[in-house]
Amino acid sequence: MRIELTKKLLLGVFALPIFFSGAAIAQVKKSDAYLVDDRAVPARNSTNLCVHTTDWTPAKAIYECEPDLVPKKVVVAPPPPPPAPAPAPAPAPVSKMHFSADELFDFDKAIVKHGSASRDQLDEFAVRLKTLNYNSVHIVGYTDRIGSEAYNNRLSLHRAEAVKNYLVTRGVDAGKIRTEGRGKADPVTGAQCKGSKATKALIACLAPDRRVIVEVDGTRNTK
Repeated sequence: MRIELTKKLLLGVFALPIFFSGAAIAQVKKSDAYLVDDRAVPARNSTNLCVHTTDWTPAKAIYECEPDLVPKKVVVAPPPPPPAPAPAPAPAPVSKMHFSADELFDFDKAIVKHGSASRDQLDEFAVRLKTLNYNSVHIVGYTDRIGSEAYNNRLSLHRAEAVKNYLVTRGVDAGKIRTEGRGKADPVTGAQCKGSKATKALIACLAPDRRVIVEVDGTRNTK
């Protein structure tokens, strides 16, 4: 059995002679653009080129026969994931005040003195709280390094509580106030004050370490 190729079909295969074995000829069929066998494999001529049908166009080219005519698939990489949001900064206290313990208290005492400038500042601070939507008031007391650690921890806590009690008498909500005594921790003076004996000179040098810090966590009223 022999397949008759028309002149137009020969032009479609670039005028190349086609030779098939007898077995291959018996199985060749016509597809849309190529001659294929029973396995749908494109038939090839003596130069190993696929055989076109008269319906072949470049747009119908298949990769197995004419890879140069098949548009390359563009692989689009997925967009990178959005960057993780930066952690929210820790809220800064809306008000923070440092009080000299020497102005608030007599040396080695934990009773707020009458008529001191720092006491007046506490009065002003209590009034200022009325302009804030505050969640809490944190009062931290500090001492100098003279004396034992246990004693200084107690004294610093008692001073923080004395400031709390004073603010409560000025209308501040006691339930929103928390106190803490840190003793001789976090000294302001560092190593600039020499000696360990409680002399007048050393006590005066360590004065900045004796302090009370009051921080307010909240927001300002906008009204």
